[in-house]
Amino acid sequence: MSAGTGHHARKRFGQHFLTDTALIDDIVRAIDPRPGQPLVEIGPGLGALTLPVLARCAHLTVVELDRDLAARLRKRGDVDVIEADVLTVDFGALAERLGGPLRVIGNLPYNISSPILFHLLPWADRVEDQHFMLQKEVVDRMAATPGHKAYGRLSVMLQWRYHIESLLDVPPEAFDPPPRVDSAVVRMVPWPQPVALDLPRFEQMVQVAFSQRRKLLRHSLGRWLDEQGFAGSFDLQRRAEEVPVAEYVALAQVLPAA
Repeated sequence: MSAGTGHHARKRFGQHFLTDTALIDDIVRAIDPRPGQPLVEIGPGLGALTLPVLARCAHLTVVELDRDLAARLRKRGDVDVIEADVLTVDFGALAERLGGPLRVIGNLPYNISSPILFHLLPWADRVEDQHFMLQKEVVDRMAATPGHKAYGRLSVMLQWRYHIESLLDVPPEAFDPPPRVDSAVVRMVPWPQPVALDLPRFEQMVQVAFSQRRKLLRHSLGRWLDEQGFAGSFDLQRRAEEVPVAEYVALAQVLPAA
C-alpha cells in the first residue's frame, strides 16, 4: 500500500508510484507545462506528476486503466479521465478533440513501455513533445548511437521520427514500492519534417536486420532484400548495430513496392 493513500500498487499494471518530491519538481520543470496546452498524462497513478503539472497548466487529460485510480481522479474538476488501456487509445482523435498537437507525459508501466512507444509512433505528427519516465535500460536503447551495444531496433525506429534526449536518472528509492531497476526521464521531440516512408514495411525491415545482430547483415537483411526484389546496392558486410539510422531510412525509401 502506498503511504497515506490506501491504494495497493498492482503488479499486473506495473505500478510503482513516484514519491521523491525534489525529483518530481525537476521533472515538472523539464516538462514546463503551460496553461491552454493540450497535455495528456499516461498512467497518472496517485497523481505525483498530475498535481504539480495541474498547478501550472490548470487542466489535464489522463489515460488510466486502474478503475480505482480513475474513479479517484474523476472527483476532480480539472481532469478529464479516459479509463482505458493506453494501447487502445486513438491519439490522433484525441489531438483533434483537444485542438492538438499533444504534449504527452507519464511514468510508463515498465512491463509495456516499448509497446506504448510504438503505439504512439504513427501519431507523431499530432504531438509536440513527449516526456516519459522509463526503465533506464530502455532510455539507453532509445538514445543509443551506432556501434554501441544498446543500439538496436528501438533506437532506429524512434530516432527516425524523434529527437531523443535522456534528461534525468532516477534511483529505485524515488518510488514506492521501489522497482528493481534504475529509471530515467526521456524527452522525445518529433522531427518537423521526417522522411516519408511506409512505416509497417520499415518496421519489418529493421526487425529483420536486428534478428541476428551478431551476424553480418547478408545473413538476415540480405536474404530479406532478395525476397523483396531489391536490385540496388547496400553494404551487407556489416552488423546491424553498425548501420546509422539515416542509412536504414534511405534503404526503406528505395525498396520496391510491396
